[in-house]
Amino acid sequence: MNDSVNILIIEDDEDINRLLCNIVSKSGYLAKSAYSGTEAMIYLERGIWDMVLIDLMLPGLSGEDILKKVTKESDIPVIIISAKLETQSKINALRAGADDYITKPFDIEEVSARIDSCLRRFRDQSSMRLTNQITHKDMILDKNAKVVTVNGKELKLTAREYEILLLMMSSPNKVFSKANLFESVWNEKFYGDENTINVHLSNIRSKLAKANQDAEYIETIWGMGYKLKS
Repeated sequence: MNDSVNILIIEDDEDINRLLCNIVSKSGYLAKSAYSGTEAMIYLERGIWDMVLIDLMLPGLSGEDILKKVTKESDIPVIIISAKLETQSKINALRAGADDYITKPFDIEEVSARIDSCLRRFRDQSSMRLTNQITHKDMILDKNAKVVTVNGKELKLTAREYEILLLMMSSPNKVFSKANLFESVWNEKFYGDENTINVHLSNIRSKLAKANQDAEYIETIWGMGYKLKS
């Protein structure tokens, strides 16, 4: 029983909603019903969901509006289950961020399989994102996006500054000499010009302090170089 997976089912037809809940429960997930767009918004704002199933034709807020809100504010998977058979409706929903589109009437086994497939794909993508992230304290470096955030704020880094942080965060316990940093980041021989490294480290420290003035991220090891502060 996978009690950790919560699926919100937004469907105004009671019989179909009950059927979808049964499908979800038999797959080992937890189901929660919403019968209107307005009710759905309350659950979306109060709860943490692993997937949302949305009917497009709903009383109150439309399924299209809910889809836009969910995909704008989160990356949880969304499956549309709708009686709208027009190709354009499917295209619009998929372009708006839906992960799948199932038309009514539907096959129970197919819905179950699509839910499993969508959740599995999402988990794979999430684990891939995590393996491409390095963290230290509240500093997160995303190697795919080449972005560093501190305290939830994105740092505006130059390419060299990013490479210095990437190098240091990849070996958080290592003391890097100025020669280490220069030759690794600039790919040139270090001839003792310390000013270049000093300026870059000073800029990085300034940006880190601006993002979180209560933490220190880089320490100077006198006579040796720099390392991340544990």
